[in-house]
Amino acid sequence: MFTGHLFVYGTLMSVASGPLGCAQRRRLQREAKSLGRATTPGRLYDLGRYPGLLASASAAHLVHGEVFALRNPAATLRWLDRYEGIARGEQNRGEYRRATRPVRLADGRKLTAWVYLYARRPNAARLLNNGRWLTE
Repeated sequence: MFTGHLFVYGTLMSVASGPLGCAQRRRLQREAKSLGRATTPGRLYDLGRYPGLLASASAAHLVHGEVFALRNPAATLRWLDRYEGIARGEQNRGEYRRATRPVRLADGRKLTAWVYLYARRPNAARLLNNGRWLTE
């Protein structure tokens, strides 16, 4: 499924302020329009300098983030894949994989968006029970 929406939950969020992902965050803001806060089913882990989202089918586990409408999805996703460590044609080998997931915007609208899912076991990573990596 192809979609022009992207759900972010860490270094690419508009409210993120750290140096990690700063250039990519700015570029994303130039190439896309923020649709605001949103949630998607999943479990969020603190991996140290950034978070990782593991998919969940349960609506009881929600990850909080932000949705962007991409102006040129193919071009933006190409450089985002590189940023997330996904080599062309190697969707399942890196630390993350890109997949479509259901998201719900703060106003209640439901969309399908691209999400970068953590592709490894979280092992000793701390589960963020509130589903938020950043506090606003």
